[in-house]
Amino acid sequence: MKILVTGSSSGIGRAVSQRYLKAGHEVYGLDLLESTINNKNYHHYKCDVSNKTKLPNIKDFDVIFANAGKQNSKDDISNNLVGVINTIEKYGINKNIKSILINASSSASTGQEFPEYVASKSGLIGYMRNVAIRVAPFGATCNSISLGGVLTKSNEPVIKNKRYWKKIMEVTPLKKWMSEDEVADWVLFLTLQNKSMSGQDIIIDNGERDLNSTFVWPKK
Repeated sequence: MKILVTGSSSGIGRAVSQRYLKAGHEVYGLDLLESTINNKNYHHYKCDVSNKTKLPNIKDFDVIFANAGKQNSKDDISNNLVGVINTIEKYGINKNIKSILINASSSASTGQEFPEYVASKSGLIGYMRNVAIRVAPFGATCNSISLGGVLTKSNEPVIKNKRYWKKIMEVTPLKKWMSEDEVADWVLFLTLQNKSMSGQDIIIDNGERDLNSTFVWPKK
């Protein structure tokens, strides 16, 4: 399949891209940064998804994983929400599309994070349902995943701080965070195997939201 992954240079996007490649698919990555992925079936484009005039002209994607985003920056709305809208409107609404998955956040449901980040991720869930309606005539699905804590470099301010990590684990029922590879498991299942679920936001947070929600982060 021909697959688009945004935010593909690091973290979740890179792990997902590598998993698609391992499964034999052709992957196109969009990111502000260069990529370190070395595979003949990987094609990288350095661009800003928040600027729709700069997106490359590529057609006929089968699958889109809209993952690019920022956390606690002045650009949270333009990157996390507008960037996803730009990406899906340009590449996703086409007769070849089979599946679209948006990386939202558990904070969209709990409100437990930075204000603009929460707003951007909440907006994605409403937009996801709008897209699900529009791609249904193509026989395609569109869903979102709302992740809790993930062991990424961007989360190191709390992962590597013993005091903060202890507080987080106290309110996380399964006493762990997800790895990037576990996220990739979910992404591949929802985009390649799922054929019947659409318009749904899947919360994957080790039980935190429904059992004991909070948010821990260093104060500036």
